[in-house]
Amino acid sequence: MGEPASPVRPPPGAVLETWPGALTGAAGRELWSWCFLAIVALAIAGVFAVLLAISRLPGIEGVFPWPLAFFEKGLVIHVVYSFVVWFLAVFGAVLHLATHRVSGGEPRANVLGVISVALVALASVLLFIPALLDRGEPTLNNYVPVIVDPLYYAGLIALAGGVALAAVRLAVNLPGRRTSVEPAAFAFAAGGAAYGVALICIALAYWLLRGEAPTHAYNEDLFWGAGHVLQFVNTILMLGAWHLLGTNALGRPPMAPAWHKGAMLWLVAFTLPAPLLYVFQTPFSADQAETFTNLQYALGPPVLIAAGLTATAFAGRDTAPPWRHPGFLCLSLSIGVFAVGGVLGLFVDGADTRTPAHYHGVIAGVNLAFMGLFYVIFLPLLDRRPPWGRMLYAQIYLFAGGQTIAALGLFWAGGYGAPRKTAGAEQGLEGIGGIAGMAMNGIGALFAVIGGVLFIWMVARALLGAPDGGDKNP
Repeated sequence: MGEPASPVRPPPGAVLETWPGALTGAAGRELWSWCFLAIVALAIAGVFAVLLAISRLPGIEGVFPWPLAFFEKGLVIHVVYSFVVWFLAVFGAVLHLATHRVSGGEPRANVLGVISVALVALASVLLFIPALLDRGEPTLNNYVPVIVDPLYYAGLIALAGGVALAAVRLAVNLPGRRTSVEPAAFAFAAGGAAYGVALICIALAYWLLRGEAPTHAYNEDLFWGAGHVLQFVNTILMLGAWHLLGTNALGRPPMAPAWHKGAMLWLVAFTLPAPLLYVFQTPFSADQAETFTNLQYALGPPVLIAAGLTATAFAGRDTAPPWRHPGFLCLSLSIGVFAVGGVLGLFVDGADTRTPAHYHGVIAGVNLAFMGLFYVIFLPLLDRRPPWGRMLYAQIYLFAGGQTIAALGLFWAGGYGAPRKTAGAEQGLEGIGGIAGMAMNGIGALFAVIGGVLFIWMVARALLGAPDGGDKNP
């Protein structure tokens, strides 16, 4: 059987494995709120992505005098909204859906959902104020870059606490289940457990650093351990999204529940020793930093297994792959782009742009999976759908292709010594290879930004418009 002549709407996809129709009432309002917070974060990050991409084009400093302080603060804002707030808001959405699924009705401690959304909304404002008011100094530390200002730290606390409450609500609804927890719900519960480990690491680091002034070194030590654990959380979320997208496109789970749950348990198990590294190793030493870094090798096996089994499930069908299904397209490109980023990671040394080439690739893979969740899970459950058609497919291909080109450009430039976290003349690009690589990065980033803008516009339009059934917004 060939592909349909025109794009088809995916069925109102099931959150987790099955979900009876659209969410209404308080459940619908909370899902809408998480989606809205996620899209706002991505929009803020997108604005700064444009400015950062332009500021890194070779010779741009001769056209416009980009101040270094702007680049550093802009980079902090871009990273924290695109890789922290956006990810955690999507995490909040799936924790919410998993909670309602496993509860089978009105969840226990449902007030925690209201508080968690309010805290993340507050964080979204507090994190931005220091940049708007030119407050504090930026520190471009790894994982969670910081603007040294009390309001910024308060925003981080509100963000962490809000998502933690969403995870706690899921945890208190798990006991007493008469049937086994579905694979996707199991994945997001595992993500909540790993997230709790990350918060413990931050708490331990904060206690050990008590009395020290907040500097780049302070923030690096504060978030180094937790940042590595958060990579496990992101991987769990991506694999959970792959499962949902594969189920939606295939009509059945793409991998056996035992394999899926085993992958989640593997990932959580490798986070559990992380807090002990603050006890049995010298805190913030080179040995401890290396041990945290080596945890990354535990991420590979479950990702490879999930990607392989998912690809096998679709390859084993008698029909052609459903390329016109947005969920399948996002799933396929997510696996592909993530693989590119993973391969580039084999060559990083931390000093040049090969490092951001690696993490831009893998993060783009996660982002594509999240975009698929909006298209075939979140919006259908809110009885809202973006306009299925050429614009949707263009958005997905532009984002995936642009991110791949940008990552390869960064990798190319890094091979010629282009340093990280610099812009304009500060990059010291002298050879044609470095200049060509950064130009390639700028062009790819432009395509990716266009794809990101289209995604934000379509989803925001769907969220702010009337539901398909004609009712008012939740």
